[in-house]
Amino acid sequence: MNNLTKIVQSHLNEHEKILQKNIQSLTNNIVKASKIILKSLANKGTIFWCGNGGSASDSMHLSAELIGRYKKKRMPLKSISLLSDPASITCISNDFGFEKIFSRQINALAGKGDVLIALSTSGNSKNILEAIKEGKKKSLKVISFLG
Repeated sequence: MNNLTKIVQSHLNEHEKILQKNIQSLTNNIVKASKIILKSLANKGTIFWCGNGGSASDSMHLSAELIGRYKKKRMPLKSISLLSDPASITCISNDFGFEKIFSRQINALAGKGDVLIALSTSGNSKNILEAIKEGKKKSLKVISFLG
């Protein structure tokens, strides 16, 4: 077995240990988040997504899956990635600063009964934190995937 194989296996083994240690809390949190999303959609709410970098791409992809047909043919679900309007992003960042690109859109578009899903690898991006603050002000349910 070469050194690279050992490194990869070591990382996968560590991942498995962490997953096993946290499987119950992860399961509970995923079920709780799913119920929040389902309730919002059942009440004609919208799921809003935000993230930076790779998380921005993830937010667009996940939003598209709700609008599209993930796994089976069904009616589209109301979902908006706050990254999908470059004119708004550049306008808001120019006029108010990059930290406001999501919160300003939440202020304009979201309402009670909607859900904000915030994706952040670092967990401390100013624009994500501002979006969460604005979402809470507007009584949105906020789900965060961090770290």
